Amino acid sequence: MKKTLAALFTLFFIITAHATEPAKVMMIGTFHFNDPGKDVVKVEDVDVLDEASQQFLQQFAEQLAGFKPTRVLLEYNPENEELINQRYSDYLAGTYELGVNEIYQLGFRVAKASGLKAVQSFDHRDLHWQPEAMFEYAKLHDSPEMKTFNEIIERITQEEAQARATENLRGLLMRANDEERDRLNMDIYMATNAIGVGDGYSGADATASWWQRNFRIYANIQKVAQPGERIIVIGGQGHTAILKQLLRIDHRMEEEKVDGYF
Repeated sequence: MKKTLAALFTLFFIITAHATEPAKVMMIGTFHFNDPGKDVVKVEDVDVLDEASQQFLQQFAEQLAGFKPTRVLLEYNPENEELINQRYSDYLAGTYELGVNEIYQLGFRVAKASGLKAVQSFDHRDLHWQPEAMFEYAKLHDSPEMKTFNEIIERITQEEAQARATENLRGLLMRANDEERDRLNMDIYMATNAIGVGDGYSGADATASWWQRNFRIYANIQKVAQPGERIIVIGGQGHTAILKQLLRIDHRMEEEKVDGYF
């Protein structure tokens, strides 16, 4: 009887400890494998369908499966949840050929290697970056901040073009998760933040609109990041650069860095 009670208490403590364990979240920044051209920085697509890239993606997915994720969250329109998961089911059944987009090439591979039956969107698309008033104000007032903004965009464009011309897919994805590149990505918005100070603050409002979208995206992640969950989030670096900062100040979750999985 005593042994039975001891075993029950041990099981209880194991279950309780698991239930109170903070969710572990891994943010993986990417560039768009099939770029729709909506980002400020314009660069040529990378051929992720060549043999070397395909081999890397499969190996990378298997490495990430070692994290033992309970969920894989991807960047697609939440309205397409049913469609994307039908494609994922077809992929598991061997009847869907992966599209070029990173949600398929990387996201589906990781979810399959992890034994998951579904994927899930973390995106929010009711809000977008709203720079129109800022651009109009800057044009009317010849705001010097726009010079800095354009210089940063030009620098990133040149550096990304150089990287895509010289680095393999592994190197490009490592770039998309580099902390200095994250900082530079966010600095685009800081460069114009002071436009219109004391006169409408159109620069700060534009910056806030981008952060607001990402705060809502982060809220979607928080909703599913219950104790004991192990979550992989795969999205554009423009989002993950900010999401990683929010994750690091959120004591309800623990960050798992992707660095050691490449």
